[in-house]
Amino acid sequence: MSFEGKRVFITGASSGIGSALAAALAKKGAVLGLAARRRDLLDKIAKDCEKVGATARVFSIDVTDEDAVQRSVDEMIHEFGHIDILIANAGIGGNNAETRELEPLAVKKVIDINLLGAVNSVHAVLPGMKKRGSGHLVAISSLAGFRGLPRSAAYSASKAGMTAFFESVRLDVKHLGIDVTIIQPGFIKTPLTSGREAKMPFIMELDAAIPLFLKAIERRKRFAAFPWQLATIVRAGKFMPAWLYDRIASRARYRE
Repeated sequence: MSFEGKRVFITGASSGIGSALAAALAKKGAVLGLAARRRDLLDKIAKDCEKVGATARVFSIDVTDEDAVQRSVDEMIHEFGHIDILIANAGIGGNNAETRELEPLAVKKVIDINLLGAVNSVHAVLPGMKKRGSGHLVAISSLAGFRGLPRSAAYSASKAGMTAFFESVRLDVKHLGIDVTIIQPGFIKTPLTSGREAKMPFIMELDAAIPLFLKAIERRKRFAAFPWQLATIVRAGKFMPAWLYDRIASRARYRE
């Protein structure tokens, strides 16, 4: 699949994986809709994309606001005709005391952004894709969604829910010409992982990870998990009996 001329709507586009994907797709000739809360960062990213010849539009929204997401999608469709690809990337780690203490509002914030933000995005773009009989939904989930991790209850729950949500959607739309790709990365050097004292296993540089994201999207893969070393370990953990998993996983300190 070529990205040339594809209309791509990216949430969480102001930093980290989202901004790096925007830069990479701009070089490949995509038409970009960049959505996030921080307008100043979005404007800079859009200008950088336009410098390499891409077309970019900025939508300063909170993905938890269903109406705002819908308006942004409608604006992009009005200008460019349709959206070919949604990359649901907006997310937070919830690596703070309130979330670790399971304060309901703090946990709700993580789930609202990571999971319901993706739901709002899918709800906004999917009718147009169904009408056209083509489209591609891409979820930026996480290896943390395979099983519960220590000090990560809210984040693991949000990513497990995101993975299950997109897989269910895939079953519902696969006969309509719509592809669904679920990408489950491990640790990547972004603002989400910065400031941690503990060593994170097999952590990847962002520049090294982006080609893996693009390959998964280009090939319309159902699932993509990387780096392979960590993905292999995590997949093995999926089949461990609870007593063994608890013994091994409870030693993890990478959220500290």
